[in-house]
Amino acid sequence: MLNLFKKKLLENTTTKTNIPKAFIIIGRSGCGKGTQADLLMEHLCKTGDKTCRSLHIESGALLRAFSLGGNFTQKKIKTVLNSGTLVPESIIVSLWTNYIIANFTGTENMVFDGTPRKLHEAQLLDNALQFYGVEKPVVLHLDVSRDWSEKRLQGRARKDDTVEAIARRLAWFETEVTKTIDYYKNNSYYNFININGEQPITDVQNEILAKLGLNR
Repeated sequence: MLNLFKKKLLENTTTKTNIPKAFIIIGRSGCGKGTQADLLMEHLCKTGDKTCRSLHIESGALLRAFSLGGNFTQKKIKTVLNSGTLVPESIIVSLWTNYIIANFTGTENMVFDGTPRKLHEAQLLDNALQFYGVEKPVVLHLDVSRDWSEKRLQGRARKDDTVEAIARRLAWFETEVTKTIDYYKNNSYYNFININGEQPITDVQNEILAKLGLNR
């Protein structure tokens, strides 16, 4: 009977540690979402077991990779990206959905960077995370002001960071992404954490780890 109890306890412990974790990093353009996603994944695997693996689900990277193809849709997406206009949410959702289906085995952490942005995308992601049994996904809002973001983008000297493109992205954040942030704030399924993004990279990371209880 004692051996049976020990076996059951071990099974429960194993099952619990294998529950996948999901993190959604959201914020204005230039707030450092990609950098903090990389640092978080590195820390999760440093403190976890040797088989630790995280999936970095980044909409920009998925779109750029997709646009390299030669079919009609891929060429259209390339044109959209080059013009700096918005990609249809149906395309973005299909890309991260297919990526998860192809790569998620049930044990990896999932770190979403730059997606979802629009409210409807967030609601569709709800369904996916619940389907996979993810408990209490974490939303990390890297909170920076519009002025801070604009100055940061202007200083990056990237080809797509023209004055017009920056203004368009920041305006779109106000009209669309803020709705998604409010949705996460008021949704009990998520653990919403506000982070001061106007700090040096290491300080932002330390605040994230402290609020997640991972800096011990």
